[in-house]
Amino acid sequence: MTRAPLALKIAALGGLAFLHVPLLFILLYCFTTEEKSYAFPPPGLTLRWFAVAWGRADIWAAVGLSLKVALIATALALVLGTLAAGALARARFFGREPVSLLLVLPIALPGVVTGIALRQAFGLMEIPFSFWTIVLGHATFCIVVVYNNAVARLRRLSPSLIEASMDLGADAFQTFRLVVLPNIGTALLAGGMLAFALSFDEVIVTTFTAGQQSTLPIWMLSELIRPRQRPVTNVVAVLVIAVTFLPILAAYYLTRAGEAVAGSGK
Repeated sequence: MTRAPLALKIAALGGLAFLHVPLLFILLYCFTTEEKSYAFPPPGLTLRWFAVAWGRADIWAAVGLSLKVALIATALALVLGTLAAGALARARFFGREPVSLLLVLPIALPGVVTGIALRQAFGLMEIPFSFWTIVLGHATFCIVVVYNNAVARLRRLSPSLIEASMDLGADAFQTFRLVVLPNIGTALLAGGMLAFALSFDEVIVTTFTAGQQSTLPIWMLSELIRPRQRPVTNVVAVLVIAVTFLPILAAYYLTRAGEAVAGSGK
């Protein structure tokens, strides 16, 4: 087995450090006794800021709003993304490729562009900014995540399994429930978890669609300009890291576990 060159190992370690060392600083400054600036090394260590964050109602309101938005946006994405994947995975019709492109475009475009487009669309339709405008904004890119996972798995599923189910007398719903869904279930679950993580910490599109409401990332952004209790923002950032990391990790292992699809080799 050929070993990687030393320079490549150093470059890989450097890249990992560049990505992850800042996360360690976020964790470190959760415990600092200094509340107005980020002095290194911290002048002292304390657990005070965790108690302060626990007792602030504005943090809990932002957490609750972010969780509700993420859950509903993920549910919408699972339904619409799966339906879109089912329609485009094997069907052949005029305009199929442009439709596929339009489906993935919201996540390919910069968030600022998507946010401005949604804001103008809501304005033209005279839709007031509310909880549901945030959900719709998040659903635009959550659908893409679910669609990409589902369509990849459906294309690997053997058509003979569906044909056999129909030949044995199953209707379309029974075939989907008993044949298709068990084979794409892990892909949908992984896509849903990724969509939840993306929605929970989304800030750019939310800025254009939230109006006066404050999700957790918007709350964090507003807190950064305040001169006092800055470590509270770090405590909340650790919460965001935990809430988004766990679904992403689970999605990674689910995707690996679901690599074998029934009939994919036939």
